[in-house]
Parts: sequence; structure tokens; C-alpha cells
Amino acid sequence: MGSGHLRTLGFARYLPGEGWEPTILSAHPAAFPRVDAANVKAIPEGCRVHRAIGLDVQRQLSIRGKYPGFLAQPDRWSSWWAAAVWKGLRLIRQHQIDAIWSTYPIMTAHCIAHTLSRTTGLPWVADFRDPVSGSVEAGNPFSVSSQQRWERKVLDRATRVVFTTPGAMRRYAENYPHTFRGGRMAVIPNGYDEAAFSALPEPTTRISRGPLRFVHSGILYPDGRDPLPFFSALANLKAAEALGADDISIVLRASGSEARYEEEIRRCGLEQMVTLAPLVPNRAALLEQADADALLLFQGVKFNHQIPAKVYEYLRIGRPIFGLVGKGGDTESLLRESGGAKLVALDDVPEIEKGPMTTGSSPPTGSPIFLTGFARSGTTWVNRLMRDYFDAGFVNEGQFIVAFGLRLSRYGDLCKQENFRHLLLDLRGDEFFSILKRNYSVNIDWHTLETGPASFAAATLGILHQIAAQMGKGIARCRTGM
Repeated sequence: MGSGHLRTLGFARYLPGEGWEPTILSAHPAAFPRVDAANVKAIPEGCRVHRAIGLDVQRQLSIRGKYPGFLAQPDRWSSWWAAAVWKGLRLIRQHQIDAIWSTYPIMTAHCIAHTLSRTTGLPWVADFRDPVSGSVEAGNPFSVSSQQRWERKVLDRATRVVFTTPGAMRRYAENYPHTFRGGRMAVIPNGYDEAAFSALPEPTTRISRGPLRFVHSGILYPDGRDPLPFFSALANLKAAEALGADDISIVLRASGSEARYEEEIRRCGLEQMVTLAPLVPNRAALLEQADADALLLFQGVKFNHQIPAKVYEYLRIGRPIFGLVGKGGDTESLLRESGGAKLVALDDVPEIEKGPMTTGSSPPTGSPIFLTGFARSGTTWVNRLMRDYFDAGFVNEGQFIVAFGLRLSRYGDLCKQENFRHLLLDLRGDEFFSILKRNYSVNIDWHTLETGPASFAAATLGILHQIAAQMGKGIARCRTGM
């Protein structure tokens, strides 16, 4: 089961707080390829869930995987339609239902809602989690033509039509201007449920713990979410001895098409770098994401009008994101606006090659970074972000920077060696350096500072560079408080 079900689960959980009592009509468990017990337990207590018999034509009515195409109109679960309408009419009378909500990409759900709305006169909200053109099974012409007809019917007759991204609504507005002009289209974006994250442990500190660990959670497709260009980029980096199993570890969790990807991984010689991992419950997946150095995302041009539900989980987790995305798409726009992501085109192998070791790793060496603040300004929080994302090293608060900076005038002209030596002597006696030595085993070479440029700024930079060198960091970073 993909993460799209979390949208409907969220509605069921939070609609009662808005004065609505949801009654859920779903299919019998036999209609699903698998049922996740953890997701069943996530259904809110007191939420009414009713099921009608329905079969998956491909799994249950096929012979050696083949079945007549007309049985899958509009999709493989069309057998659910009649039983669901019968049960739905009973539920409407029994619970005095006020409105009907149906959700795609199972078009049969919209068919059921259409029939119930026409029969009872109740208002109907049709939710398109994905555009039809990006979801319909192209291999079955019966299903393609049937879903296209039903798409028109839904846009003509639903009271409201809801989309998850602005791009999807714009596309439908162009194709169905009468629905748009009538004010019947709206965007309700996906998001995340804070309750799923509240009990997650604090992320672990990522300092010298081995190869960078990249994680992708969820289905990949040969068309639109194809990881093969990514595999090619890794193979090129490996062949150039620029990247190896000691540098990076890739986990592709519940990706589907495992046989195809396993063959490509072997062909590229990536068995020690890339792992195809099985499906786990949602909470376990979130824990894995929280423990990663960076999160992977595959979302090509075909899905430019969609934003996967996992993106919102990724953003909430707060790990750096390496996104292989379609240019100009809704996913790219969201990640650029949110920040914290390195974005390249899904099929641009040369650009992909530049990405893995600069996502979730330390920035290039250069000038020291000062984090300056005052009491309760959030410097400790920023420190944690920097430490988690950039493998940065921190020591005790460097209050000497502000304290000595405010009284520099007492030392006179620092270009005079005696005055500069006096400043260094007072600095050496500051409590910061005794704590630095005791807690971090860092000893400042004051003689080196004395023979360097005679200025407070140069002395401070020299101190920071010495701290960085002794802590094994290429860049010095110091928390500064007042």
C-alpha cells in the first residue's frame, strides 16, 4: 500500500473536529494485494468502516495473469461497484449522510459515488489524488478509454472536484473550463500528520559513522520514477574510483519491480552500495528516514502535476533531500520553496553524478562560520541542525568573542606588539579556553597566534581554525552567546 491512503486516513481522523462524522465505505480485504495490520490499527477509534465485496480481476479472475480487458472497466475493481452501491444506499438511510466524498486513483470509487449521488440527490465531492492521465493502465485500452469517459463525467457532474496540487488543477481547468468557471474546482494539498512523528526519537548525530546512508521509501516505476539513470551515475562514479561502498549506502524501501532493479544493480556492479528492502509499517519507515543522512526522491516529468505524499513526510523529518525531479513540476517548486534539497533532472546522469556526496555531507572548506545569538535566541537549536546536516563540530559557547570585542579599546593600538600580547594574555585566561581543554581536549597554540597578524579578528579566526583542526573538521564553527 502506498502512502496515498494517509490522506483519507487523515480526513477520517480530523473531520470530527470540524463537525463532520465520517462513515467509510471500502472494499473487502480480499480485493487488496496485501493488508497492513499497522494501518488498520491506525483507523481512528469510533470511525465507522463498512466493506462491500469486490475482486481484483488481475489477481482473482485471471488465468496465468491474463484476463479479458472488458472486465477491467473502468479498472480492475469494477466488481466492487454494484455491491458498494447497495451497501451505500443502506448506510445513507441509516446514518442520515449529508454528503459523499470519493477518492481516485481507483476510478470505481468515483463510479460508486456518482451512482449514489444521482440516486439520492446528495452533494458529491470527487477527490483526484492523481490526474487520470498519470494513473490509468496504458496496457489495457478498455481501461484507458473507460477512465477517460468517466473523467469527463465526474468533471461534469460532481458538486466539487478537489486536486492535491495547483498544477493538476490548472491542467483540468484548461480541459474543463466550464467546471472551473463555475467555481467547482479546489486544491487541498497533502501534508503530514504530526501525531505520526510525535513519538519519534531525536535524530542521531552524524559524525564519522561510516558511509552516508540514503533512503527512498515507496514505489518506483519504470516510466516516470525510473532509478536506472541513478544507477548509471553511481556505476560511473564507482568506475572512476570517486565513490564506493565505504562512501555511500543506498536503501530503496518497498520499491516494487524488484526483479528488474536487482538485475540492473548486478549489471552495474552496485550490490555493495544499493539494497532493495521490503515493505515495513509506516512508523518503521519514518524511523528509518529519521536515521538517514539524506532522503532520495524520484519524480520525473510524467508526474509534474503531482506531489508524492512522501515529500511531506520527508520535509517533516528534516533530512537533506536529493531529488531527481521533472523541471518546472509541482514537486520541484515545493522543494525549491521549502529549501534543504539538491535537485537534478531524473534522467540527467552527469548532473546526478555531482549530487550524492554533496547531499547530506559537509560543505567545502572555507571561512569559519559564526553562529551568533543571545540568551534564548535559538542558537542551540541551530547548532543541532548544523551538526546533523553538515557533520559540523561544536564546542562550548564562545562568549569571549563578544565580551572582548566590546572592550577592545582598553588595549589601544593592537599593531603595537605589546598591546596585542596583552590581549592574547587576557584571552588565554578566559574560562572558555579552560573548558575547551578540559571537555574537548583542545589546546590553543598561543605562540602561533602571537606571531600572526596583530588584530582581534585574526586572533579569533586563528583560534577557530585551531579548534577545527584538532576536532578533525575542515571548517570552524563556534556558538557565540552574549
